Amino acid sequence: MALTVAQAMTLPGMSMRLLAGRAGLGREVRWAHVSELADPVPWLRGGELVLTIGLGLPGDAEGRRAYVERLSVAGCAALAFALDEAMAEVPRDVRDAADVCGLPVLEILTPFVAVTEAVARWHADERVRGERKVVAAQEATARAALTSGTTGILRALAEHAGGEALLLGPHAEPAAASPEGERPWHARAVEAAGRAAPRSAGVLDDGIQAVQVQSLGFAGPPIGWLAVCTASPLDWHVRMLANQAACLLALELLGVRAGRVREHVQRGRLLSAALDGVLPAPALGELCQVAPPPYEVVLVREEIALETAVEALEEVAAGLHAFVCARPEGTLFVLPEDGRRRGGDLCGLLGAAGGGCRAHRLDELPAAVRHAAGLAALGGYTHVDDLEPWALLREAIVPDAAGRFAAAVLRPLREHEERHGGDLIASVRAYLESEENLETAARRLGVHRNTLRRRLAAAERVSGRPLSDPDHRLQIWLALSLADLVPPGRP
Repeated sequence: MALTVAQAMTLPGMSMRLLAGRAGLGREVRWAHVSELADPVPWLRGGELVLTIGLGLPGDAEGRRAYVERLSVAGCAALAFALDEAMAEVPRDVRDAADVCGLPVLEILTPFVAVTEAVARWHADERVRGERKVVAAQEATARAALTSGTTGILRALAEHAGGEALLLGPHAEPAAASPEGERPWHARAVEAAGRAAPRSAGVLDDGIQAVQVQSLGFAGPPIGWLAVCTASPLDWHVRMLANQAACLLALELLGVRAGRVREHVQRGRLLSAALDGVLPAPALGELCQVAPPPYEVVLVREEIALETAVEALEEVAAGLHAFVCARPEGTLFVLPEDGRRRGGDLCGLLGAAGGGCRAHRLDELPAAVRHAAGLAALGGYTHVDDLEPWALLREAIVPDAAGRFAAAVLRPLREHEERHGGDLIASVRAYLESEENLETAARRLGVHRNTLRRRLAAAERVSGRPLSDPDHRLQIWLALSLADLVPPGRP
């Protein structure tokens, strides 16, 4: 709150009378200053109630008018004369010039020192009132943080600052506002935050509105930006409230971030269990909030810190029930593919190469991960649909029919395993993938070559055809590897 000339005239113990310049009664009085100089302007800073007995007043009318004009231009609050010391009345040309400039001219009957003390006392009391107001506002903002979080902080800040508040994300994107809805000044705040230094605060003041923009966070890159808009100029108590609100918002955002990371740790463990076959795929959907299919499976080759991965995931898929976890192949993301692919944006934010594949069911995730991992080696981000041969193969094969084919070919081997054990299917697969080299396949399985030889003989006997038969070998290889050859994701 500012002390105006009109208020200064009514301070306790003051005796003043307005002689001219009524239009300037709203001018702010910052200080009371005695001057008998012919030109006191070099000694003024603006907002002074200049007290004089008129010794420095020029003797000619033109000089007196220029004297009044200089004081007005310098931002003087008012000119007060103590009469009957050097002059009996204020000259008419002084009063006329004051009316033109809107500079109040007063007759003062109070001792100058009493005026100075009264103005100083008012400002000291106002400072105390302001500090009490700030303390009360800070307490209210802290209570709002506990009860309503981010929205409560913004609402309390806007209310006690007498303006509006805006929260921006780490990349200066609007996140929340009080009052809600877009405002014209938001664009100025976004632009200022976008070009500001990582740890900084600044004020945009056009003489009508003052917008303070400051970064959020205690170390490292900003986790967001706070902007508050009030009438110009920006009061000191608004700066203090904004600083406290910035600390509360930083704590709130850091708490939200930590909670988000803990949630993804738990979700990631369940996803890994499902990928490793420890947890049935349907159980993953029962234990976690899972978005409807299809899913975009993104495998980033590098091992990304979980906090970094979660923040990137939140930026490209905020509010969606996604997954992130560390895998031997790299960092795995599973996102809803709701008409939009986000893998490219994700890899761009992380600055790492990755591959992507679609999954239409939770039980297709392991196969999708294998395909995504293979594509991650190509650099950049490559989705399986971007590779024409894969797209053609997927269109050529009906997944349900392929599943029935694999079940029919492998049924004898599976039934034998269920009755007698022996790992026939894994043994045949290792043998075929090792280019029919018995020693290599045995080392891969961790068994003696004679053990592997007996298993292969049993597989030939059970299936009724030797592995040396090219047609039989091709059927078994297709049945074993069809899920890897054909990407999942087709409904």
